[in-house]
Amino acid sequence: MISARAKAALAAAKRRGVKLGGDRGRLTAKARLGGNAAQRAKAQARAGWGTPATVAARNASGTIPIVMTSTADPFAVVGHIARPGGNVTGMASLLVDLTSKRLALLTEIVPGLARVGILSNPDNPNYARTRKNYETAAQSLGMQLVLFDARTPEDIAAAFVAAGRQRPDALSAATETVTQANRSLIAGLATEHRLPAVYGSREFVDAGGLIAYGVSCPDLYRRAAIFVDKIFKGAKPADLPVEQPTRFELIVNLKAARGIGLSIPETFLARADEVIE
Repeated sequence: MISARAKAALAAAKRRGVKLGGDRGRLTAKARLGGNAAQRAKAQARAGWGTPATVAARNASGTIPIVMTSTADPFAVVGHIARPGGNVTGMASLLVDLTSKRLALLTEIVPGLARVGILSNPDNPNYARTRKNYETAAQSLGMQLVLFDARTPEDIAAAFVAAGRQRPDALSAATETVTQANRSLIAGLATEHRLPAVYGSREFVDAGGLIAYGVSCPDLYRRAAIFVDKIFKGAKPADLPVEQPTRFELIVNLKAARGIGLSIPETFLARADEVIE
């Protein structure tokens, strides 16, 4: 089954005359170009989703152009935003940097919020930065954090059992490979345990989650396809500055809210980009 994220990437590339193929984390792009067979064979690039996949693609090849499509920490991949150098450029996602905004959103819908559970994968390269951002945001908002590991689906199930004992008032799930792959499990367990939860991408809400705030992934992929187009026309990744997202979206799932007995204020709903009834 193709995810909404993958469909957006494929559609954006198709509009630019670029064919994408490959697995979830790393896509290979080929342009519809003229010329001889040798020229066509050289006309390829890779598009990496997420920091681990992009780092792996960079380590695998120092020559094939790589376009980041949604990388939380571009500094883990390139040395400089304005002039990346090397063979990697593309889009940052700000997934980690939006942590404080997501916690602030929880305070608007959960009365008396004091303790927030954080579900994240300690093995992810962004973990240290993610945790620091959570801690800084929690301190500024006067919250206490309760940390839960999510390396595997079994860890996720165990985390919710632990949450039942430690009783956080709400949950924030980090957006990375493990949580993304198990979003239906996480959303279902959050409902079962009646935990209001915020996520970093709309796919969690589509899977039954409560609210999501993050970048617009279709916009990221559209802009990533522009990078691929420029590279196929002769531009070097080293000379193309890494770009930041400019479009963000707040998605609210009222069905999920009803499932945990939570009333979302009308003023909050009025700010949402989409409300799922």
